[in-house]
Amino acid sequence: MIELKNVCKSFKLGDQVVKALDNINFSVKKGEFVAIIGPSGSGKSTMMNILGLLDIADSGEYLLDKLSIKEASDSTLADIRNKKIGFIFQSFNLLPKMNALENVQVPLMYRGINKKESQKRAYEYLEKVGLKGREKHMPSQLSGGQQQRVAIARALIGEPEIILADEPTGALDSKTGHEVMDLLQELNREGQTIILITHDINVANKAKRILKMMDGKLEEV
Repeated sequence: MIELKNVCKSFKLGDQVVKALDNINFSVKKGEFVAIIGPSGSGKSTMMNILGLLDIADSGEYLLDKLSIKEASDSTLADIRNKKIGFIFQSFNLLPKMNALENVQVPLMYRGINKKESQKRAYEYLEKVGLKGREKHMPSQLSGGQQQRVAIARALIGEPEIILADEPTGALDSKTGHEVMDLLQELNREGQTIILITHDINVANKAKRILKMMDGKLEEV
């Protein structure tokens, strides 16, 4: 499903060139639950951005379902982001002027799916993540854990092949973080492919496979 071959990415920081990703080789099979753990500045967020097609590697090759990303057009990349990849962020990234139902509908609206069908599916996915009855609540009326569940429903509604979760428990208390991770484990048991970025070993241990990133290098744990 995913294969990175000798991927490198550097950034200029003042007069210095920092290697965020240093010759990364990495693969993920369909249905895996993989955690990438590392401290701040280790390169894991850069890795997530490249996996999610939000950034492009300087060199090396990224194959997604055997498609070479560096050869794909901008419109193809946008289509892949919308249909194949679901994103879950630490800061939830909910639209404050939309209620929970409307926030979950957003990916389907971008696909041109009509309001009636997108609403029906949004109700289904909010129920799936345990938020039945909270559909009309605004983000400010929801707890952090509930907001993250809305974000998970939004990531799932387009039925993506891959979920990329960037520090999904980082803004949550310990109990709520456990509940969110339990939900991700349940989704993985149902066949969802998940790649999780975290700095917390207790969160990483919920995955079936752990890799450690340090100074731009990646190794199996």
